Amino acid sequence: MNYRKNNSVLSTVKEWVLITVGIAVYTLGWTLFLTPNNLFGGGVTGISAIIQFATGIKMGYTYFVINVALLIASLFIIGPSFGIKTVYAVLLTSFGLNLFQSIIPPGIIQDFALSNGKLLCAIIGGAMSGLGIGLSISQGGSTGGTDIVALIIGKYRNVSPGKIIMIIDIFIISSSLLIPSYDPQGNPLSFVSRVSAAMFGFIIVTVAGNIADIYLAGSRQSVQVFIISRKFDEIADMVHSEFNRGVTVLHGEGWYTKKESSILMVLTRKTDVNLLLRYIKQIDPNAFLSISSVWGVFGQGFDTIKGNLKSKGIPSGFQKK
Repeated sequence: MNYRKNNSVLSTVKEWVLITVGIAVYTLGWTLFLTPNNLFGGGVTGISAIIQFATGIKMGYTYFVINVALLIASLFIIGPSFGIKTVYAVLLTSFGLNLFQSIIPPGIIQDFALSNGKLLCAIIGGAMSGLGIGLSISQGGSTGGTDIVALIIGKYRNVSPGKIIMIIDIFIISSSLLIPSYDPQGNPLSFVSRVSAAMFGFIIVTVAGNIADIYLAGSRQSVQVFIISRKFDEIADMVHSEFNRGVTVLHGEGWYTKKESSILMVLTRKTDVNLLLRYIKQIDPNAFLSISSVWGVFGQGFDTIKGNLKSKGIPSGFQKK
């Protein structure tokens, strides 16, 4: 029985669509709310904005050039699949940063950005930036820059991407105080104005980092499912073949009926639960299920425990030989 016809194709299409949506949200957050107010965050996009405010060179060009080296590094360290998606993301982001600055009408910028004040724009722009980053990373892509650095570090250490990005961004924003800046009309900004912009930059990266973490935590949340069914063998085969998940069979006994029964325990991503329930219903509409959220799942197919025991100060006698 084929439960997931064309699942591979649909899954691939979904990944690319979500990466595209994430990039669109990310670039709109920057071009609609941040750059019109001479605001900037961190990462390569922040560096590109600082250079644009100082020289007039559009963000997209600088963004693309800086990311080339990081893209090459990601292909070797993270893998070719990630690299392909990141190439796509960087190209689309570079294009979007320049395009949206050119096509968004001044009236919309006035109503949405300039009229609402820098604080509100910093919060909205930061939230859109974080959401875009989260969408892209959750599908194996990245908007480039410090996102790639965060994923490279995250491959070897249990550190959230948002926290890594935030630390790097602090240095980038602080460096903006040493670079002259000009408003869209070409008037130079005073040092006090640059200090103010840097303070808003810290708000932007804080909001973006936390929103990215919140989104990624939700998309990676796992659940534990207990299934009691007379057709447990068919359900177990379906879970293994269609969801590529392991199944543990627990042997129990009904207290009232005094009959032995087999209980399936399945750990899977929360995003797969609805589809899993539909397939179980197709096999056994009378199956009894219990679903609960779990704090974390580590092992094959889920998260990996990262880090070195020695680096954590664990006595050698307790380390695995």
